[in-house]
Amino acid sequence: MDHNKHEHHQQQGLDHGNMDHSNLPAGKAGMDHSKMKHDHGSIPMGMAGHDHHKMMIKDFEKRFWVSLILTIPVLILSPMIQGFFGYSLAVPGNSYVLPMPSVIYFWGGWPFLKGFITEIKQKGPGMMTLIAMAISVAYFYSTATVFGLKGMDFFWELATLIVIMLLGHWLEMKSVLGASKALQLLVSMMPAEAHRVKSDGQVEDIKLEALKKEDIILIKPGEKVPADGIIVEGSSYLNESMLTGESKPVKKEKDNKVIGGSINGNGSLKIKVEHTGKDSYLNKVIKLVEEAQKAKSKMQNFSDRAAKWLTYIALSVGFGTLAVWLIAGYPFVFALERMVTVMVIACPHALGLAIPLVVAISTAVSAQNGLLIRNRTAFEESRKITVLLFDKTGTLTTGVFGVTRFESVNTEFSKDEILRLASALEQTSEHPIAVGIINEVKEHDVTIPKAEKFNAITGKGVEATVEGKSVKVVSPGYLKDKNLTIPEGAYSSKAETVVFVLVDDKLVGYIALADAIRPESAEAIQVFKKNGIKVLMATGDNETVAKAVSDELKLDGYYSEVLPHQKVEIVKELQSKGEFVAMTGDGVNDAPALAQSDVGIAVGSGTDVAAETADIILVNSNPKDIANLILFGKATYKKMVQNLVWATAYNSFAIPLAAGVLYKAGFVLGPAVGAVLMSLSTIIVAINAQLLKKKISAY
Repeated sequence: MDHNKHEHHQQQGLDHGNMDHSNLPAGKAGMDHSKMKHDHGSIPMGMAGHDHHKMMIKDFEKRFWVSLILTIPVLILSPMIQGFFGYSLAVPGNSYVLPMPSVIYFWGGWPFLKGFITEIKQKGPGMMTLIAMAISVAYFYSTATVFGLKGMDFFWELATLIVIMLLGHWLEMKSVLGASKALQLLVSMMPAEAHRVKSDGQVEDIKLEALKKEDIILIKPGEKVPADGIIVEGSSYLNESMLTGESKPVKKEKDNKVIGGSINGNGSLKIKVEHTGKDSYLNKVIKLVEEAQKAKSKMQNFSDRAAKWLTYIALSVGFGTLAVWLIAGYPFVFALERMVTVMVIACPHALGLAIPLVVAISTAVSAQNGLLIRNRTAFEESRKITVLLFDKTGTLTTGVFGVTRFESVNTEFSKDEILRLASALEQTSEHPIAVGIINEVKEHDVTIPKAEKFNAITGKGVEATVEGKSVKVVSPGYLKDKNLTIPEGAYSSKAETVVFVLVDDKLVGYIALADAIRPESAEAIQVFKKNGIKVLMATGDNETVAKAVSDELKLDGYYSEVLPHQKVEIVKELQSKGEFVAMTGDGVNDAPALAQSDVGIAVGSGTDVAAETADIILVNSNPKDIANLILFGKATYKKMVQNLVWATAYNSFAIPLAAGVLYKAGFVLGPAVGAVLMSLSTIIVAINAQLLKKKISAY
């Protein structure tokens, strides 16, 4: 992946190289702007960039309105406008008019002149060079006519040209702002406050950025963990699905590590903080998004080269146009007007923005929707995927135990009664099996009875007194120990965990639980098939489980009892058959396979390994997100192509008109009209890129 600075607006005098992310606090994406040079055109990263961009928009807006007000008297006093509308307004010479065009040129045109100076320093002439040359030639020639040079002044064209340029850039920057707004919303992924435990045992609420390493913090039930740390007191089941892709809650107790961003279960925890600020999950996300926005794909490099060539072509055609009309014997004013129009209309702004704007919006909006793009090229090439190789647990399946069946084997107890009695024992437990039973009870709207004299039977289950009866929920091992027969039908062909319910030491029923197939999986697989993508599954589970999942989801094939290192061989084998392979994995065991695949997708992983090996990281483990990723990748590529085609076609059509090829046919394009067309072209490209937001929300 190319981590070089993103220079797509090099021609606009930007310097993002001095950005300081080292002290970026979690929950507040602060940036050091002290060293940043900003001219118009930046696509800002992070919240402070977002605010700075707003200030730049305000500046352009102010310059536009002041220049517009000053343009009105320039137009009224212009001899050409007076002749066109048939009125006469006598003023002593042009001395009254001169101060107004000067203010419009030096103050209104300052962003373009400043950008021109930067481009020349960087030896990269671009859009600002073209605009600055056009307005400078018009201004200094017109000023010379005031002081006696033979010819007509250009003041009204100059004034309208600058006003239209300022308006176009102002509107386009407002469109660009949407790209940073999307990134700003990522901040909500972490809590704003933490409960710090003071040395006297008192708990105080502090802002997340005030959290320091070695602080002891309290995490209450159901809260998000605000920072990475080690448990010093308490135990609980934590949902780390947002970070690791393991949907099944993980038991954490003293001396275990917890990851910032994971969600606490029913227990209270005290943790000692290990990582804050720049090391937090949120900052990793923002960094990934920024790196993806800076990274150049093949399309970006093509766009940059095209914009550079367009600048050289515009300069050559501009001066060539001036020479040709002068050689043909036309007045200098006419030839100059043609040159100015060519330079204005050929500004490579639409082309320069065509890809960067789509990149900025797609990466930020993707991250907001749980897709972290690390490799731009892989994201754009996701449209070529022919085979998708899935890991099973936590991706196609939920990774969470859910009740699949529950039966009574005693006529005195109904099915619902079995579930009701079991729930009494499980309601206080955080074990995945208990959580699965309680979730099922909630769906059946059953009132959970009270349990007394609760006791855990080590390694075998739990027991308590419910409504005067001795109730046990136990494993098959307990039945074996007590020489109780396992009822027929308790086990199906699927890989299920079965617990048995005993009342007064009599077996009365059983409850079967399994890692349930995600409801979104079937829908996602239909999307893949509709797009001509074969779906295969590689799992460490046995043949029975693999076949059951494959049959239910109508997969194109599966590999069972696969060890992590064997996944690489599967990817290589598929590639040798000419397939363009996307591999999904958890980013740790699957690292080699992710690296080998054409598009590596780490699902639900916030780990460093995933960030190093995967091209795209999905915050959640939902297969529908992968379908969205592929569809959004196609839509993004389509937008890039549309913008490139539009920007290129517009220039190839407009430059000859600006040069005056239809002059003999009576059609002449003036600089002001050229500025309108150039601005419109840029705004069309910006609006088209913004439509991407609607695309992802439609999936």
